[in-house]
Amino acid sequence: MTAASIRARVRAEMTDEIKTVARRHLATDGANLSLRAVARDLGMASSAVYRYFASRDDLLTALIIDAYNALGAAAEESARTGGHAERFLALCHTVRDWALANPHEWALIYGSPVPGYQAPRDTVEPAIRVILQVGAIVHDATLAGDVEAGEPITGPLLAELEVVAEHTSPGAPPQLVARSMGAWIHLCGAISAELFGQLNNTIDQRREFFELQMRGEAAAIGFR
Repeated sequence: MTAASIRARVRAEMTDEIKTVARRHLATDGANLSLRAVARDLGMASSAVYRYFASRDDLLTALIIDAYNALGAAAEESARTGGHAERFLALCHTVRDWALANPHEWALIYGSPVPGYQAPRDTVEPAIRVILQVGAIVHDATLAGDVEAGEPITGPLLAELEVVAEHTSPGAPPQLVARSMGAWIHLCGAISAELFGQLNNTIDQRREFFELQMRGEAAAIGFR
């Protein structure tokens, strides 16, 4: 192994260790990360951490990208087999399961915006992995004739939805894409409501309630 490869491996390991500690801080401090606090937990000088992440925002970006990619990979794996409605429901439950297992990372990517933080374009591709997977299911259902197109959309909204359809579900009617976007918004809202305590003292059978909601969304999309 060359000296360069050893340095690269050490840097990668140190980067992962910094992110691991930073994730623990998400649980106690939210997105209000402090590189000094992370360095202190690692027993390092703060100047040493800056060699790996130039700013708090750079560290936040790395955590955000990791979270989106972990969620996206899980969703993609879950939706490979079964009928189109079943694939959609499997994806929904996988997203919820991931959120319950990683509540602070869910809050980081789908909670309140971090004051002063502007997400760079590097986050866009990871952020849409789950949305693209929903689009792929809708696309496959459209080709198979396994989804109802529903009432056409007209006016200025149509042009916007056609652009979205081109990128997420080529060949799918724009109105179908609109309903899929609505289902995704409901999915995120349902999970956040559960995680952030909105169901406390009201619903105990959380998984069954979530299943009921997502079956409603599958029907709203138009899966046969």
